[in-house]
Amino acid sequence: MEFGILMGDQPVASSAREHLDLMLRKAEAAQRAGFTYLTIGQHFLYDGFRWFQPVPLLARLAAELDEHVKIGTTVLIGPVHHPVVLGEELATLDVVTGGRLVVGLGTGYLPQEYATMGVPFDQRYRLLEELIEVMTKLWSSDRVSHQGRFWQIDDLPTHVHPLQQPRPPVWLGAMRETGVRRAARHGDVWTITPQQTMDQVDALIRTYAAERRSRGLPLNPLPLRRELMIGDGFDDAVSRFAAVARGKYEAYAGRGMTLLGDDEVRNFGDTVRDHVILGDAEACRKQIADIAAALPVGPLLVRPHWPGMDAEQTEAYLDHVGREIVQPLRRLESRSFADFLERPAG
Repeated sequence: MEFGILMGDQPVASSAREHLDLMLRKAEAAQRAGFTYLTIGQHFLYDGFRWFQPVPLLARLAAELDEHVKIGTTVLIGPVHHPVVLGEELATLDVVTGGRLVVGLGTGYLPQEYATMGVPFDQRYRLLEELIEVMTKLWSSDRVSHQGRFWQIDDLPTHVHPLQQPRPPVWLGAMRETGVRRAARHGDVWTITPQQTMDQVDALIRTYAAERRSRGLPLNPLPLRRELMIGDGFDDAVSRFAAVARGKYEAYAGRGMTLLGDDEVRNFGDTVRDHVILGDAEACRKQIADIAAALPVGPLLVRPHWPGMDAEQTEAYLDHVGREIVQPLRRLESRSFADFLERPAG
């Protein structure tokens, strides 16, 4: 089992220099702790919190990383980008990182980001599918032609190709069955979101596998996002998690993320207990081992930093998780897809 982190955002009250320093220290601490994936998401004109844009930030971080550490976008808001611009930027980033890029894509959930870019929010899924099709052509061919619904290219040369061929791994985020089927068709893996329970994940993995098999596509372990907090026991872990995470959950609900409504935020303890890894170190290790024994997942991606935490707190979290989780579980293997599909659903 490999482990990774999500880099995240920071309140705009923090200076941009302090924010960048936090990112650099976070990358250094993550490597020291044994994490092998560093990823970051994307937002535009985001109220109250600063999101550094992923491509330039990851290019900067790549200079600090060991050769076995991969970097990724989890996730880029794909449909608001032109596929030629984004495709060439990502191909360049794959070269800069020595072929260690993971391309995580999704549609996002904020209509105003689409309105700002002049992109129709109600067409986001069709845009995402065509974006991936065009970028794959750009990455894997010397010339490209495309006559699609949104973009047209008439037999033009390509000049920037990623080192990973035919393309870097494409991780597609999705929360519901339709999106998971889309991830199966157009991505290389489905990135499992952190708000889903293990029962929900089990059912959706079966949906994903059926779609892949129907098209003769290979089945690879699925990246799993989970929040993780170690405490002196379960109640202490819940309290610690609430202290750093509750505000972000409230922000998600306020911005319309449909998996987190006002009721779920008000009943925070009950909301998080069925999808967050919580407890003392031994209990957290057991929960992760149980997940790996049941599901074909990996890497496991956790968030080491919540907005408002400083660099010292983030480094302490990473050191603690590295010592108590990453190192003890470095030889843990998840269930294979073949074994998973042999087991009856439920």
